Amino acid sequence: MQHKRLKNMSNQHVKWLFLIVLALIWGSSFILIKRGLIGLTPLQLGAARITFSSVFLLIIGFGSLRDIRHYQWMYIALTSLFGTFIPAFLFAIAQTQISSSVSSILNSLTPLNTLLIGVVAFGLTFKRAQIIGVLIGLAGTLLLIINGMLSHPNQNYSYTLLVLIASLCYATNVNLIKKHLSDVRPLSITTGNFLVMLVPAASILFATSIHDHLGEIKIQNALFFVMILGVVGTGLANILFYKLIQISSPVFATSVTYLIPVVATIWGLYDGEFLSAVQGIGALIILTGVYLSSKK
Repeated sequence: MQHKRLKNMSNQHVKWLFLIVLALIWGSSFILIKRGLIGLTPLQLGAARITFSSVFLLIIGFGSLRDIRHYQWMYIALTSLFGTFIPAFLFAIAQTQISSSVSSILNSLTPLNTLLIGVVAFGLTFKRAQIIGVLIGLAGTLLLIINGMLSHPNQNYSYTLLVLIASLCYATNVNLIKKHLSDVRPLSITTGNFLVMLVPAASILFATSIHDHLGEIKIQNALFFVMILGVVGTGLANILFYKLIQISSPVFATSVTYLIPVVATIWGLYDGEFLSAVQGIGALIILTGVYLSSKK
């Protein structure tokens, strides 16, 4: 009993540490996408991101694939599709028309979608405090969205639908992992995901004829940012995220998307964007929602 209590206390500390680290990594991903799009098309960026991640993970985690049972490969394939493959391209396309900060804010709808999909499709149960936390976080997100629309009236907000679809994909992925892959090591899940995606992503990248332009400085700089995005922002981050899902709840794990806009906004300041008082208030509301949604 004492051992179990100590383990639970340890998980409480670890899950918050993982949440903060993931917020820092993924909050920085949007500025990396922005930099990558300077030299690459959205299709090239998405394919290169997955290819870099795949090569890195197969180097460090190939041996972990033996832990995946035969029947679990179906879920590995599904989580690779919903958790990385589709969103990687959707975010790249969306950010050709909307800012990185708006994109990161819209991604904060993931916990709400996780809650809804978990209840409707997976039969998962959630405490009332989690629902309240999600709604509070959503209110903060809406405040930031409205402020973003007023600050950037010339952006094509029809492209926000792509981010919303990506959010639904992430929510589906989290519930699949929690229900069907909780007993699989995070490194095994992540490596399996990118093994499935490597050939399709590399084929798409090759089909764009990017190899004909590798000598261009603009392309080289863009690929450098995408390499960081793929290795750290996708490969390492997914390992941490899948572990977080296993030691916490789906809603808490996806509440990292409430913190991501805070980090993305800081990068925006560094990149010359303006931080308004409304954005500060929205961030505080979001943090309140994260705290409430962390209830086990």
